[in-house]
Order: sequence, then structure tokens, then C-alpha cells
Amino acid sequence: KNVNYKQNVTTLKQALKWKLTVSELKLLKTSFDIVGTIAIMEIPDELVKKEKVIGEALLALNKSLRTIVKKVGIHSGEFRVQKVKIITGVRTKETLYTENGVRLKFNIETVYFSSRLATERKRIYQEIKRNERILVMFSGCGVYPVVFSRNTGAKEIIGVEKNPTAHTYALENIKLNKCDNVKLFEGDVKQVVPQLKGFFDRIVMPLPKDAELFLDIALAKSKKGTIIHLYGFCNEKEIDDIKQKVYDICLKNGKKITIKTVVQCGQYAPRKYRVCVDFILS
Repeated sequence: KNVNYKQNVTTLKQALKWKLTVSELKLLKTSFDIVGTIAIMEIPDELVKKEKVIGEALLALNKSLRTIVKKVGIHSGEFRVQKVKIITGVRTKETLYTENGVRLKFNIETVYFSSRLATERKRIYQEIKRNERILVMFSGCGVYPVVFSRNTGAKEIIGVEKNPTAHTYALENIKLNKCDNVKLFEGDVKQVVPQLKGFFDRIVMPLPKDAELFLDIALAKSKKGTIIHLYGFCNEKEIDDIKQKVYDICLKNGKKITIKTVVQCGQYAPRKYRVCVDFILS
């Protein structure tokens, strides 16, 4: 049967009721990420032969979408990027994405990006005070610097990114959003950050994995009152462990800190969370 999308069909399962068997519908993953005009789906192995049908149904349901892709494997490599395969629609992996009043252009396969952190980015920019000097380590396509620039009265925002593709997009994104208080550096934070002059009022470390390995670099650019936002992954029971790890690294570097809060900012597996440890140097 042809599904008439005007007649009460609002969900992917409803749209696919006549296209998939009952057992196939049970396997269907109905959650997906929308990044600009691209939807990123997870297609179970058992439904690979039906992926085009599934993609076309999703495209018909969402008029704002132009391309449907599926995840292939997990985030991998030095830059933690996610391989994707185009299922249907316009054959592009580049998108223009909007959040927190800014527009960002990037390729979803060659740049690490999480749209799920939009609320978290808002949480941080709402804390930023006028004339702050901010360092964003692992700045990617420029999302944190651009969001901070457009939504706060920060004096200067410096971003450092090792992925050359992400850095190129970041340069484009600061022009796109007319951010005249942002400076971007391409390279390894271990080499670039020690060469930066002075100290920072706030340091954001949104590395998708192992950010704590770079904490000593951040601490060397911190002064009394500097606020650091350190991201990591842990399960519910490991939150005390991650706090202790932060205390230990700071102590080893001769820095006293006060942990303000540990925020859960997204689930990436059952009972596994991305967390942000916010702490202040005392």
C-alpha cells in the first residue's frame, strides 16, 4: 500500500506499517539525530535490505530533511569521527546546522560533532561573565567559540583544534557568524597552548575521550578563580572516581580546586553518561 502522509501518519512505525513485517517493525530503531538537513539513523543488521525503504519513509515524514544517512561502526580514529553511509536523498554529508542563535557548516563524517550538547553549550554560555578570556581546547568546527561569541560579552575566545578539516570549517564558521573576538589555532593542544600568552578566566575541554590526559596543559594556563569545564564518560557509580581523578591531577600540579558541580549531559550507552566536571581554582 502507498502511505498517505496527510492522513494521521506521524511516526516512522506508522509510515512503515505496510512496508515491514511485524518482526521487522520490532527491530526498527525509531530514534535518530537531526543535524541540519541530515538525519543520522541506526539500522540493525537484520534490516539492511530494507534501509532504503526506511530512509524514504523518514524523508517523507520530515519536510525539513534532505538527506538520510546511517551510522557505520563507532566513533574512531584520532579525531573520533563517525563513518556514515547515505541511504537516500541528496548525496551530501555536509550540512548547515543551527543552534543557540548561530549557524555552523561542517561535514558530519570528517568532523566530530554532537548536536545533543546544544543544551550543555547554553548552560556554559549563561555562566560567562563580561570580558572573560576563554580557551576552548579541542574546538572542532568552532561550535563552542562561535556560540560563546554570539551569546556573551566575552573579551577574547581562543580555540585550538588538531583536525585540519574541522579547523578549516571553524575558520569559515567564525566568518559566517561575524565573530570578531575569536582566534583559532590549528595544532595539538600540547604544542599550541603552552605558547599562548597569559592566563584564562575559563577553559572548556570538550574532548570526546580522555580529556583528563590534557588537564595539566589547562592548569598551566589557569590562575586563581579560573573555571574549568572538563568532559568525560562514566557510569553512575564512577562519578566519585572522576572527581577524585580531577583532584589528584590538580594536586600533582600544585593547584587547589573546588569542584562546583558534575553535570550529566547526555547518555551514550545504557547507564553510561557524558559528564562535565565544573571546578574552580582556589
